[in-house]
Formats: sequence, structure tokens, C-alpha cells
Amino acid sequence: MKINIHRSSSNRLLAGVIGGISEHFNWNANLVRILFVLLAITPMFPGIIVYLILWILMGDPE
Repeated sequence: MKINIHRSSSNRLLAGVIGGISEHFNWNANLVRILFVLLAITPMFPGIIVYLILWILMGDPE
């Protein structure tokens, strides 16, 4: 099963990773960013590492 999620070209702050995820699932990008930041500051969720891995794995903006 292949999921086609690409980084966003229009809804980006840094690399478009969160914008791409929110566009794929048709969610509000600002809410996804807030949720990601809240998860990233918890010690159980390595937020920066996950973001960098997604940046590498996700395709270029369409």
C-alpha cells in the first residue's frame, strides 16, 4: 500500500511537511501544527527527528 503524501508548496512555514499532511487529510494546517508542537515538547515524542525524517521521505511539492 502506497500513500501519496507530498509536501505542500502553498501552505508551508519551513518545509511544507505539516501543510502536506493537513492537505492530504483535508485538515486545518494551523491545528495540525499546534498538535505537532504539543506532541514535540513531550519527552516521549521526538518531534524534530520525526519532522526531519518526514521531510526526507515525503515527495517534493507538486
